[in-house]
Amino acid sequence: MLAVALAAAVVGLVVPARLPGADLLHPLARFGIAAAVFGTAQLARLRFRTAAGTVSITWGEAALLVSLYLAPAGWLPAAALLGTGLTWGLMSLLGDRRSVFELVRIVASVTVATALAVAVTTALGQPFLAPPTPMLALALLAGALTYLLASAWLGGLSVALRHGGAVTPPLLAALRGKLLMFVGNVAVGLLAIALVRIDPRWLLLLPPPCWLLQQTYRHRLRAEGERRTWRAFAEATGTLNQLDERSVATAAVTGALTLFQADLVDVHVVRADGRWWRYRGDVGGQVVAREGPEPEREPGTGHELVRTLTVGATRVGELRIRFAGSVGPNDSERDAFAAFGDALAAALHDAATHRELRLVTARSSYDAVHDPLTGLVNRGALLSRGDEALRRLAHGRPVALLLLDVNHFKEVNDTLGHTAGDHLLQLTANRLGVLIRPGDLLGRLGGDEFAVLMTALPVVDNGGAPLTYALRRARDIVERLAAPTEVAGVRMSTEVSVGVVVAGAGTADLTELLRRADIAMYEAKKGGGSVAAYDSARDDASTDQLTLLAELREALAVDDQLVLALQPAVDLATGAPTGVEALVRWAHPRRGLLTPAEFIRPVEHSEQLGAFTRYILDKALAVAAGWARDGLDVPISVNVSARSLLDPRLPAEIGEALRRHQVPPRRLVLEITETVVMSELEVIDEVLGALRAMGVQIAVDDFGTGFSSLTFLTRVPVDELKVDRSFVIRMADSPEAAAIVRTTVGLAHELGLRVVAEGVETAEQRLALAELGCTAAQGYHFFKPMPADKISTVLGSLLDSATANVFPLRADGAS
Repeated sequence: MLAVALAAAVVGLVVPARLPGADLLHPLARFGIAAAVFGTAQLARLRFRTAAGTVSITWGEAALLVSLYLAPAGWLPAAALLGTGLTWGLMSLLGDRRSVFELVRIVASVTVATALAVAVTTALGQPFLAPPTPMLALALLAGALTYLLASAWLGGLSVALRHGGAVTPPLLAALRGKLLMFVGNVAVGLLAIALVRIDPRWLLLLPPPCWLLQQTYRHRLRAEGERRTWRAFAEATGTLNQLDERSVATAAVTGALTLFQADLVDVHVVRADGRWWRYRGDVGGQVVAREGPEPEREPGTGHELVRTLTVGATRVGELRIRFAGSVGPNDSERDAFAAFGDALAAALHDAATHRELRLVTARSSYDAVHDPLTGLVNRGALLSRGDEALRRLAHGRPVALLLLDVNHFKEVNDTLGHTAGDHLLQLTANRLGVLIRPGDLLGRLGGDEFAVLMTALPVVDNGGAPLTYALRRARDIVERLAAPTEVAGVRMSTEVSVGVVVAGAGTADLTELLRRADIAMYEAKKGGGSVAAYDSARDDASTDQLTLLAELREALAVDDQLVLALQPAVDLATGAPTGVEALVRWAHPRRGLLTPAEFIRPVEHSEQLGAFTRYILDKALAVAAGWARDGLDVPISVNVSARSLLDPRLPAEIGEALRRHQVPPRRLVLEITETVVMSELEVIDEVLGALRAMGVQIAVDDFGTGFSSLTFLTRVPVDELKVDRSFVIRMADSPEAAAIVRTTVGLAHELGLRVVAEGVETAEQRLALAELGCTAAQGYHFFKPMPADKISTVLGSLLDSATANVFPLRADGAS
């Protein structure tokens, strides 16, 4: 408007004070004034950004109305062409740096819009130097409206052609931004015509109000832009609340295109593995993702904003947006860009965290049902999936279970190391994976045991056909696994023993099938063959064991069936008692007195092991508490199963029992077997470490029977080594056995450990042990296991004899 007002002021200075003199102006002067009015109207333009580019709104309608009054209508398209061309060319040279094509597009749009507006106006009236009337005002208003619509439509069309979008969005954006200014332009144009007719000098009063109108328009556009920006900001940041990287990045690109009315948006994301992915979107709205190099850390240009996305000190990506047109970002947009970048960084970090959680969850779910070494399903998954497969089959349909055990696996571990053993298990699992058929379920039960459930057995009238098929499959597996392979540089053949059981679906669950297959597998081992089928006639012992376990539950509920037989160990030099081993006996009401060999194995493989262990420990500590009341300071030893040490609650339970019986922890010795020594499970080391920290002593039973004993001593501190009876019995006749005993005794002395020889039965063995440096021993030569009510007297007698330097060699006191 200011440009129109200034042009009108020039007219007022040129034209005489009275309107009649106006017709004295030379036609070229009129043409020049019209061109100047059109040109200066372009200077006071307001610009705002849309998704497709920058939209400029000018005082074109006011310039059109004034020019229609001052010059013949036919001259105006040429005047608009000249004035607009000169003005935009000058602005391009001084700062905008627009291309020639862009200049031609702008000038052509203004010229065409002017021509259309002139045609509409002249069709309704003749405004050239005409007195203002309502009809003329309507004609001028129609021309101004035509100019508005034509210029907006041509601008939208050019933007659409340039960016490949639709015409409607930029057209509507231009109309919304121009509406208020259009009303003002028409009002100022009509007012300028009226003032020229009254007295052109009145035009000198127009610049101040026109300037105020210009500021009003600018403020309104800025306020609406900021409201739109922050409203769009809230919507764009809201869409970032996604759980995966692609969704977050896609929402960020789409939101940034809308929020900043950008021409191009790039979201670069760095993943946990260091790879970079770029998500790019343009005004077309399509988002394309691809892997790419790390973006160069360079600042943005005048029409580009760049922000490194970080959370704390962690770099998660980069956001880069490019603005369309020649207008760069303002301060408000820069603030919104910074806030949007921070929100995007947090969303990408959260998405990466969720991805890691999903991976951890998936891995945990996978690990819960798979063996970590071989990748096969583990025992629990095999049982659950196997039972599910059995339930899906028709009742009575034959199924087979093959239980495989690798022969001589312990020797591989002992000679080549556990790494070689693991490699052998992996090779076996891989070969089995190739050999299974559709419908088979393969799993690793643990250790060196594998199982194959076959549900696709042939169904024929001959009842023996399924078993024949299963045995043939088993022998084929044995033969295939026996193919030579190389483990740890040693060429070997993998031998397995296979137990086969065939049953009808619905007649037994997988747990029962495994039990039967286990019996068959041990029959294969004992018989020296590779494959054996389950024979129910041989299952009497197993059935008897099940009955035995039921009876054990009753025995644990009373106090007179499970009893302790106590065997002292004595110092070979003084005869003083060094400790007492508690051995359990079962005074069965029907079977008579049972030794541990008759019931311990099934107990160790049952769910009653924990209750049994607590029961025996309680009885042993009750005996030790009685010794304390009699003034006897002698430790008591209790054998602990390997499975018991897998329970992290064991130290707390033992601690509570010690407090209840008021027995110092040092008076309790837990004897662990060679099975525990061979184990490298972290939970066992933690349980033993907790017991040692409490003050409970640890003894290694049957020391020397395995190659892993020495390794165990470096992992878990112990207090006592017990030489296995097999070496003691043979040391008089076997130099190798004597050497093992001598080495064990020397090792114990070097480590500051007690050493006890087991199974001493003769005086010659006692003397030989003393000569080898062994300090303590136990066995029938000294005392047989005895009831708890007799042990106090024996211990007192041994202490008295040691004090008097009299060493009884046998329980009858013979020396």
